[in-house]
Amino acid sequence: MTLLQMKDVSMRFGDVQALKKVSLDVSRGEFVALVGPNGSGKTTLLRAMHGLLRHGGTRELGADAGRQAMVFQRPFVMRLSVRNNLRLALWLAGVPRDQWDERNAAALQRVALQGLEQRPARALSGGQQQRLALARAWAVQPALLFLDEPTASLDPTAKREVEALLAGFAADGMTLVMSTHNLGQAKRLASRVVYLEDGEIHADLPTAQFFNGRLQGRAQQFLKGEMAWTIE
Repeated sequence: MTLLQMKDVSMRFGDVQALKKVSLDVSRGEFVALVGPNGSGKTTLLRAMHGLLRHGGTRELGADAGRQAMVFQRPFVMRLSVRNNLRLALWLAGVPRDQWDERNAAALQRVALQGLEQRPARALSGGQQQRLALARAWAVQPALLFLDEPTASLDPTAKREVEALLAGFAADGMTLVMSTHNLGQAKRLASRVVYLEDGEIHADLPTAQFFNGRLQGRAQQFLKGEMAWTIE
């Protein structure tokens, strides 16, 4: 079932054509990784998919697309306690107040932050703040979760923790779309990989096919390490 359809999406920032007639569908239960070199359009496409940017072309949501959430590379946390950061997200999402405590507790347990409810969110480590951002997103039970390089600023331990959470979300049936520079991460987590360059999609394949030599041209160069990327 299609949750999101982008058709002929174009976007320009001044003299830069960030996206060029990009068409992309996302179906329920997929974990889509957007990869490509710097400036390829990954983040722009991700934000357009979430409805944060005006663009040419069309963006259509399926009947079951429902609520959406997005987690950024550097999570923004309010000058509030961990608990109240979560409560604010639930309020903004229109979740009934009588569900807040239950969802709050479940979300903190899911990301292993239980016991830190009263701690100022900005006193958390970088990895803990990213897990809090994931808890806020998970708590509102989104049909679509967008992630913009969610582990790029984290140390290896925190990165593994976040990857484990994302793998768990996907296993539970959540639909995720993630931009990443880390091809190893895309290979570990995604069910499908979309390669962008210069604002265009050059490959869109199931993960196994993407990494098993079925690419051509510059997409193959990228995969072989002849262009800038990170793999771990």
